[in-house]
Amino acid sequence: MKRICVFLGSNPGHDSRYTEAAVELGTELAKREIGVVYGGSGVGLMGTLADAALAAGGSVIGVIPELLVKKEVAHHGLTEQYVVPSMHARKAKMAELSDGFIAMPGGIGTLEEFFEVLTWNQLGYHSKPCGLLDVKGYYSELAGFLDKVVDEGFLVSEHRGMVLTDASPGGLLDKFDGYVPPQVDKWIEKKKGL
Repeated sequence: MKRICVFLGSNPGHDSRYTEAAVELGTELAKREIGVVYGGSGVGLMGTLADAALAAGGSVIGVIPELLVKKEVAHHGLTEQYVVPSMHARKAKMAELSDGFIAMPGGIGTLEEFFEVLTWNQLGYHSKPCGLLDVKGYYSELAGFLDKVVDEGFLVSEHRGMVLTDASPGGLLDKFDGYVPPQVDKWIEKKKGL
């Protein structure tokens, strides 16, 4: 893997462990010589991740929409920064540049970005690993909900397995190294021959 896209909060959250995890992930990616692709902001967990990766000698590419350059305070010290016309263009560019996707704690934008690339994976538009960095159990209820989605017949278990989860950056990146995409159709009724 040359680059991993990280979706994460433009706010720092209330617990210092989120900031510590952003520093740890940025540092670990740089140590493994994996570049960071992210939303291009200099604030919140986004800025912390970028600063940590840069401080550890890593490469960081930001992708930020024109409208958010001032609102999110675009980071001005990145290896490369793309300013794009829309959120759709942002997500497409980040996906194009990346070999995998990690969601750290964040808000609804983080979730939306993560689930879009996960859906693309499920549909076969890409076969890149997608993972949740589960800092202090932030994503435990979401993981439980995904299990319910399987139990209720809206997702096959193989696709549930596409969501790699770990509490530590190193552990999650190790899971990325061993990721094998499932070779299964998404349509449950089609599988049953109905």
